[in-house]
Amino acid sequence: MARTDAVRLLVVLLLALLAGVARGTPAPATAGTTGQAPRIGVVTMGPGDIFWERFGHDAIVVEDPATGTRTNYNFGFFDLDEPGFVGRFVKGEMRYRLVALPLEEDLAYYGEVGRGATLQWLALDPAQARQLAADLAENARPENARYRYDYYTDNCATRVRDALDRALGGRLRKQLEGRSSGDTFRGESLRLASPAPWLWLAFDIGLGPYGDRPLSRWEQGFLPRRLSDDLRKVTRVDGQPLVAAEQVLLPQRQAAEPVEQAQALWPWLLAGIVLAGLVAFAAPRYPRTLAGLAGGFWLLCGLLGTVLLLAWAFTEHRALWANRNLLLFDPLCLLLLPGAWALLRGRAPSPRFRALLVVVVVLAALACLPLWLQSIPQRNGHWIALLLPLHFALSRCWPRPSRA
Repeated sequence: MARTDAVRLLVVLLLALLAGVARGTPAPATAGTTGQAPRIGVVTMGPGDIFWERFGHDAIVVEDPATGTRTNYNFGFFDLDEPGFVGRFVKGEMRYRLVALPLEEDLAYYGEVGRGATLQWLALDPAQARQLAADLAENARPENARYRYDYYTDNCATRVRDALDRALGGRLRKQLEGRSSGDTFRGESLRLASPAPWLWLAFDIGLGPYGDRPLSRWEQGFLPRRLSDDLRKVTRVDGQPLVAAEQVLLPQRQAAEPVEQAQALWPWLLAGIVLAGLVAFAAPRYPRTLAGLAGGFWLLCGLLGTVLLLAWAFTEHRALWANRNLLLFDPLCLLLLPGAWALLRGRAPSPRFRALLVVVVVLAALACLPLWLQSIPQRNGHWIALLLPLHFALSRCWPRPSRA
């Protein structure tokens, strides 16, 4: 019995020693120097003046509970000086990257230019927070940081959205995918681009049917502010709100996001009719002046149409594909330029010129047909209202050559 008691005592002492060693050895840290769960937040930045800043920005914040250090995981970095950047941009193969840096350092630029920033702290479970912090740290490694950028489906905001959804086990997508406000890629793009008219025109002319289908709230998360708004409505498994607290880090000194405004058709139609009337008035009185103006119009239409056609055929810019504005901004208009030059010099154009005029106006009229295709719509009725009367008037105004 004495020997048995001695063995038991020895085992107890060894267990106590091992327990003491275990208590004295720090556990592996997932977001800092302790085993405590990190604090996770989403910081949303307001819009800026530069065209790529119009849509706002966001990032994920990971706070170390021991030191209070806040690391910002920002998916919005790109390098204009990177070899091949311009070529990849043209082809729709841009590469962005995730960068982890101190929150204060990242926000310094936004404070300088007057862009606001709001931080939403999320009520994640400790296991979810640890896993998200670990995934972000791994993703930020140089060999993992780059990704193929897409304006609407894979940008800085959708990367934040997707990372949160993975941490929540798909709960974010489940709550947002079945809801829709009826907004579209075109509507959201035009709303945010409206302070810059040239950018507004580029989006409105360039976007094809891809831009006009109604979006779910999940898809609308490509915009940082929309994602921020929806996070306030998302709940956890226990029914509690996902957003635990919010704080304003920087005030928005630049103009806030513009609100959406309905686009009336009648001003475009009125402008088209007026322009057609001016063409009919000028044709017999100022034929050479009209020829010069028509040549400029055809050159503009032809160049824009060529860009749209090349984008459809040779790039990965899916939002530009199958653009029905090709029927209005027709590349065939470039073939009308020799006839415009002949008219400008006071000569009669060739028969081919007149045949091309008919083809151009017929194609412009065909742009009306898909307006009723609800399955694949493209909301370009205003461009039809403006350009179809003008194409028609130009096809009718030139005097026919006299027969011998």
